[in-house]
Amino acid sequence: METNLVVESIKFMFLGMGTVFLFLIIMIYFMGGMSNFVHRFFPEILVDTNSSVQSTQCIQGNQNDQVDQKKIVAAITAAIKHHIES
Repeated sequence: METNLVVESIKFMFLGMGTVFLFLIIMIYFMGGMSNFVHRFFPEILVDTNSSVQSTQCIQGNQNDQVDQKKIVAAITAAIKHHIES
């Protein structure tokens, strides 16, 4: 009884690759289903950040806002300078 090892190896290769491909397809569908489940029963709560920012700016006044803006600009400038020098 003579077996052709090349033919047997090709069969095993396609069997293994087919198994992996089938597993990946099933995994993709299950992950999509889990995503739909989570979005349906646990929706993301959106918070309106614009109204809270505007109310804090009115309370603090313009002077504190200008100081904060200058600090932010200074931090961004320092980060860019550090990145360019590196």
